[in-house]
Amino acid sequence: MNKANLILKNATVLTMDEQFHIFSPGAVAINNDSIVDVGKETDIIAKYETDQIIDCEGKILMPGLINAHTHVPMTLLRGLADDLRLDVWLMGYMMPVEREFVSPEFVRLGTRLACAESIRSGITTFVDMYYFESDVAEATAEAGLRAICGQTVLKFSTPDATYYEESLEYAENFIKKWKDHPLIVPSIAPHAAYTCTDEILQACTELAIRYDIPLHIHIAETASEVEDIREESGMPVVPYLKKRDIFDAKVIAAHCVHIDEGEMRTLQRAGAGVAHNPSSNLKLASGFANTTRMLELGLNVGIGTDGPSSNNDLDMIEEIRLASMIAKAVSGDPTALPARQTLAMATSMGAKAIHMDHLVGSIVPGKRADLILIDIGKVHNSPNFRRSPDSIYSQVIYAAKSTDISDVMVNGKWLMRNYTLLTLDEKVLMEEAQIYADKIDAFLIEREQSVISKLIAIGGAMEEESFEVQAKVRISNPDLIIESLYQDKIEVIYNRHYHEYDTYFYFEDENQGRLRYREDEFIDAKGEVINVRSRLTMIGVTREGSFDRDVMLSRSRYYAPASHSLRFYREYFEPSRELDIEKDRKRYQVIYQGVDFYVNIDTLIEPNLGHFLEVKSRTWSREDAMKKSKLIADLIEYLGASSEKAEIQDYPEIVENFLNLNR
Repeated sequence: MNKANLILKNATVLTMDEQFHIFSPGAVAINNDSIVDVGKETDIIAKYETDQIIDCEGKILMPGLINAHTHVPMTLLRGLADDLRLDVWLMGYMMPVEREFVSPEFVRLGTRLACAESIRSGITTFVDMYYFESDVAEATAEAGLRAICGQTVLKFSTPDATYYEESLEYAENFIKKWKDHPLIVPSIAPHAAYTCTDEILQACTELAIRYDIPLHIHIAETASEVEDIREESGMPVVPYLKKRDIFDAKVIAAHCVHIDEGEMRTLQRAGAGVAHNPSSNLKLASGFANTTRMLELGLNVGIGTDGPSSNNDLDMIEEIRLASMIAKAVSGDPTALPARQTLAMATSMGAKAIHMDHLVGSIVPGKRADLILIDIGKVHNSPNFRRSPDSIYSQVIYAAKSTDISDVMVNGKWLMRNYTLLTLDEKVLMEEAQIYADKIDAFLIEREQSVISKLIAIGGAMEEESFEVQAKVRISNPDLIIESLYQDKIEVIYNRHYHEYDTYFYFEDENQGRLRYREDEFIDAKGEVINVRSRLTMIGVTREGSFDRDVMLSRSRYYAPASHSLRFYREYFEPSRELDIEKDRKRYQVIYQGVDFYVNIDTLIEPNLGHFLEVKSRTWSREDAMKKSKLIADLIEYLGASSEKAEIQDYPEIVENFLNLNR
């Protein structure tokens, strides 16, 4: 007789295998961390000898649920800012709070809290994307759950990296540390097409291929994202990413709300998996992913909760039900996403979508023993009909609740028995989480009075957390500089002519930075105004550093379209003082030694301070900034000006110094 460590008997076993076998009463034999056999109870009992048999009391025994996309440490931000537009929610609250509070300790506590909630929801595997992901992995492994842990990489500064090179270095060390762990699969997570440069996407793809790990990325979550990428590149998001070769890796594509059929086919051919997040997409009004068509085209689609700050929970039973309901409502077809198919998306197909179906997702001999028990003998799930074999799936999808999950096993070890968590203390976790909540509340109450908060509240504000390398020098003859732009070593991409009126708002608290209201008049070749644009720019610390010959490194903050009058903004922001500057600007985008630069030929009209040459370029990397600073100095010399005479201040400081001297 064969030997098994454990036999689970007297269960309705939903195997979720390719043939959707159901055994009732059924049994599962387990040895150590793996499933040995599954079948009718009488067959398994007769076939295996064991020291431990557990009576499942007629409950459903099925594979653990797979949360295909989330940000688990954000349990500590649950309910922080709800019923807001995505940009206000993200930039006005999430990012500022994350910069202030996210640390390894924050991440570990948030992950443990999420693991407790996940276990109670029947989740045995989740796919995460966040910062300090090694700490996420550590807390997850201690709790006993299985996870794909994706280290986030952005072109912006993040809580765990000032520059993206640091994120990539952290990611590689993290991958090496956790590769081949029994519970943790390390992953690389370039956040999205619009938050990553080509260099980041390429580097992340290379890491994913080299270490044979998943690449986790947000794709086409919002309509504005799609519009921006199309406007910038002339193509939709999926082709944009395909051109950058990311689908050479094992991609887990979160959201995919706004992709067309051609993009779906591209994902399918690439073997990418899609993580559908119905609650989050509804709550943030991002739209409805066409999962019905994705499935028809053969795409593997899993279901995710997204982060608990945008959902606001990790309840997979609720998420599965919502996925089915949305598909029916949007398509107008009540047969769309039937219960069995939807449950597969959270188990066997979900495992394929996250590239882990060789280990989890179904009760098949050889796969890991990641199992849950669901008690359907509750009043809200009675009576039980068995005329159709699919009725059992309907009971799980349409009537069961996460509170019906009584037992959870991962890798052959119990994490919850008879509704009691075995690896985590919920009471302690909740107390520690409240301490963080109180600190964050105090931080936000103080911050609500800030200029940035007011700017975000207006709407339309966008964060540009990038760096800018720039230098400016006084010049006597702008025409000579313009002539020099058309030399052999410089390629002029385009040129524009503006007349600019800038009003700078200053505030009593200098740490608030300053706000610039700008009216741009677009001037044509005849010198006539053909268009007018107004913008607001929130400027923080002007000078973050400098390089040789006074090339400055500065950081952009926020900008927003100015849809109201200057009078409105003066009354709304209540500045303590103002400064007005009027100038004429001829702007050129050029390529010099293979690098993009903006060259501005400025004439300050009010006050009359003469002509300036300004050269600038955006960067997301300290190493890149150093390289570009040298090229800026070289370009200034090549244009016939002297980089040794570079101004160490920006226009507002130059003007204020002039005004102070002439008072």
